[in-house]
Amino acid sequence: MKFKVDQDICIACGACEAICPEVFKLEEKSQVILNPVPENLQESALEAEANCPVQAISHE
Repeated sequence: MKFKVDQDICIACGACEAICPEVFKLEEKSQVILNPVPENLQESALEAEANCPVQAISHE
């Protein structure tokens, strides 16, 4: 499973990194630092996606 963060939408709130720091890192805006996401981290990454207040995270 691959994740991405839409840099035009991201507000750099840090929620994704707080939920799944193995996959997301907040720099100026959130970045995906592990792609594809291993199966053991997918549930946490999906939780981060669901909790993004501006829906900037997506997966395929």
